[in-house]
Amino acid sequence: MSLFAWLRPAGPGLDPAQQLAVQRLRGPAALGDGSLRQQRWVVLDLETTGLNVNRDLLLSIGAVVIEDGAIDLSQQFECTLQRPDHKTSPSVLLHGLGPGAIAAGCAPADGLLDFMSFLGDSPVLAFHAPFDQRMLGRALKDSLGYKLLHPFIDVAELAPLLNPQTVLREASLDDWTGHFGLQADERHNASADAYVTAQLALILLSQARRQGLDSPALLLERLSQWRRRQSMPSL
Repeated sequence: MSLFAWLRPAGPGLDPAQQLAVQRLRGPAALGDGSLRQQRWVVLDLETTGLNVNRDLLLSIGAVVIEDGAIDLSQQFECTLQRPDHKTSPSVLLHGLGPGAIAAGCAPADGLLDFMSFLGDSPVLAFHAPFDQRMLGRALKDSLGYKLLHPFIDVAELAPLLNPQTVLREASLDDWTGHFGLQADERHNASADAYVTAQLALILLSQARRQGLDSPALLLERLSQWRRRQSMPSL
């Protein structure tokens, strides 16, 4: 049994097979000095019942993989979670997940186990990653008794870090994709948003390599420095 298994108490209501699957989940690998192209990245997007990370529920997960410097279309994940107690909220106007789609989804424990198996030991890229990290982490804790330890890197921070001369008023995903001339065929769908975020991330990772930040460790170090500068009061 791995060290990470000791951090995984059995989740509420899990059957023996699910408990065993939780114990077999891989913990995150350390981000090292290898090339950015060699790193497997999972690009994630979530649809939720709202924006309250303490109260709202995770409804769907969409993810794609960046590996060998390209989006690997053979590695994609999409899942909608059943939420029997969820009442239709205004957010359905954005993500389109009505009662029928949610009822046709999978049990949360099974969907989350499938996603964590897909994720493996890879780091996560997401636009506004802290929100996705907290929502996914809470869902994993509630449904599986699992503590999320994988690193999340915010594409919304990478973009201004690597493009300091670009000034965008709101700096949303639409703003950055528009800036680079990317086309989003559909928005507020987890899989579609994950794919367009991956397209943006590819551009940013290429910029990072050209700027001498050709390893996950170097990129994280520069991002940490950028955050500290952003938090300093202006003179």
